[in-house]
Amino acid sequence: MIYRVAIPTPLHRLFDYRPPLSGACAQPGCRVRVPFGRREAIGILVSIENTSEFPLHKLKPVSEVLDQTPVFSDDLFALTRWAAGYYQHPLGDALQQALPVLLRQGQPARFAHQTLWHAAPGATLEAVSTRAFRQRELLQLLLEHPGGISTDALRAEGGDPALLKSLQQKGLAQSLERHPDLRHADLTEGVIREAPLTLHDEQAQAVEAIRAAQGFSPLLLEGVTGSGKTEVYLQAIQSCLERGQQALVLVPEIGLTPQTLSRFKARFRVPVLALHSGMTDRQRLDAWLWADEGSARILIGTRSAIFTPLSRPGLIIVDEEHDSSFKQQDGFRYHARDLAIFRANQLKIPVVLGSATPSLESLQNARSGRYQHLHLTHRAGNATPPVFKLLDIRQQTLDAGLSAALISQIRSHLDQGTQVLLFLNRRGFSPALICHDCGTPVDCTRCDARMTLHRQPPHLHCHHCDRQTPIPRSCAQCGSNQLRPAGSGTERVEDRLQAHFPDTPVLRVDRDSTQRKHALERIMQQVHSGAPCILVGTQMLAKGHHFPRVTLVAVLDADAGLFSADFRGMEKTAQLILQVAGRAGRADHPGEVLLQTLHAEHPMLNTLVHAGYEAFASEELQLRHAGYLPPFSHHALLRAEANRQGLAESFLISLRELAQQQQLLPQGVQCIGPFPAVMEKRAGLFRAQMLLQSPHRPALQHVLPLLSSMMQEHPEARRIRWSIDVDPIDSY
Repeated sequence: MIYRVAIPTPLHRLFDYRPPLSGACAQPGCRVRVPFGRREAIGILVSIENTSEFPLHKLKPVSEVLDQTPVFSDDLFALTRWAAGYYQHPLGDALQQALPVLLRQGQPARFAHQTLWHAAPGATLEAVSTRAFRQRELLQLLLEHPGGISTDALRAEGGDPALLKSLQQKGLAQSLERHPDLRHADLTEGVIREAPLTLHDEQAQAVEAIRAAQGFSPLLLEGVTGSGKTEVYLQAIQSCLERGQQALVLVPEIGLTPQTLSRFKARFRVPVLALHSGMTDRQRLDAWLWADEGSARILIGTRSAIFTPLSRPGLIIVDEEHDSSFKQQDGFRYHARDLAIFRANQLKIPVVLGSATPSLESLQNARSGRYQHLHLTHRAGNATPPVFKLLDIRQQTLDAGLSAALISQIRSHLDQGTQVLLFLNRRGFSPALICHDCGTPVDCTRCDARMTLHRQPPHLHCHHCDRQTPIPRSCAQCGSNQLRPAGSGTERVEDRLQAHFPDTPVLRVDRDSTQRKHALERIMQQVHSGAPCILVGTQMLAKGHHFPRVTLVAVLDADAGLFSADFRGMEKTAQLILQVAGRAGRADHPGEVLLQTLHAEHPMLNTLVHAGYEAFASEELQLRHAGYLPPFSHHALLRAEANRQGLAESFLISLRELAQQQQLLPQGVQCIGPFPAVMEKRAGLFRAQMLLQSPHRPALQHVLPLLSSMMQEHPEARRIRWSIDVDPIDSY
């Protein structure tokens, strides 16, 4: 009998071991502790075989079986194994990443137990001497709590927990361990805490379609911002709960989790739990275990929550399905949205993809009939869609990126007692610090990028490799002290707005201003007070927030993605503009959206503004089809990086030559490159990439394991860091 074990290493292979000498048995999906080189590792038993390619006497025995029953359910085991294969990632590492951190470390798969104390059977106060009055008081408290009481509760009642051992030695007190139970975990009736909102016709049709879905049913819910998609989710989940099932809701970022969690908890009586990287390891494991036993009826989490076990699965929802945060950008490069589709198919349950600006891949799937397409074209309540205006800033003098026309509009809206939101997706005071005498910018020494100037606190910061330095006093090239900021970031815009509107609060929302605990919550409380204010920030403001008093939204640089080197640049720009624009006019106040641009005649920008996202997406899909680009072809990006320029590129060149010599590339699989990355040098490493594309996904999947094997065995592999990115969402 041979144990075939997946160990978290960069190697794309499994390892054979003999069964443990203790005689303990394990099943596939259990964790085992095994000797691995000079250390011990925790692996996952994948299968039990009869034979091995290695002589039996050369195989080491498993040191310890850590689980009596598998930590992976059958469906979760199959999901992770499929994902590791599809995304060309080592199985051992993929399985480890699907587990909570404490389980990866070998901790038991059990809850954090709470120790409770109670009086022993037959214990009476007479058994304690009247002179030991503190022990008598403690025993009295135990007698008053026959179900048990914690040491913290004893202390709060005036008891002395230090005396518990004395009572235990006298046979008068006993301790027990239990894990806290979740209230209402089995509710199927009365699951609602507060009454649902009244649905408009399109919402009602969407809810009915989700409720009527049988088995695996992918549904794309396309709803304009403010159309009430969350209410559709809530009422669809209600039906799921009344059938005694669980619902998994994926959201793109941690920042959206608390407000989503509070809204779901306000609506439902059943346990609603969060799963995200901001939780402690213990909290995450407990939530994982509650989900596994079915007590957690609604789970809300970021992308890694797709690997949460569900004993009673009923519905999966992916909110803001277009968001790039669902794609893991390093290591195990999975896409949580796509895994949600696979998992729903595996579990034979409906999956809902919701967005105001769906990805072109999802739209094409809906248009081809693979997904059921649901539409919410009207905003909920009396809210009207905002009015878009392109603000041509050519030949205009800008004050830190603010045109005179925009400043006038801001003043007009503030005078009406409403709020204003300005969007600029650049942190810091200025994106560059440039010598005014010789024109030399201060560059990052580790990246092909300029250092960003920050004023709060004063320093230079590379946002690509996180390098930080003091602000230099003179130019390194010519020695001049005429170093001046060029361009504007959120700090500079905030500074100028405070000068223009000294009596109005200016609230900056970016990663720097919200680092401190509860900083974002305090800003949101001030906004929701309704008093006039100006919000200025990055894309943190674009997602999920409800600002009923915001009537003006301005995008300071609408051209940012119009001429991107990435073919998805225009799609991402359109999605971001509409997400930001959706913050305007969400209540009874009509909204206005101003886009500052140097390209007011740009055809795609005009289509987006005047005809809407659907028309824009149709035109963009036509361009993609003509250019043989996703979703009409499938991509895999082979990335390589090394500490010397040209080394990564030569590695990929030799790989391509070897593949061509061995005729590994089947007909229809096109190889493009290799070529340097758009930002060739990053964090001290020089990067290159090679693109594989094919109209047929199986053909691409057939060749990728062969190339992966060649890269592992390549003579230069030890000097090169390489990876395969299947279905990449950017080329940077």
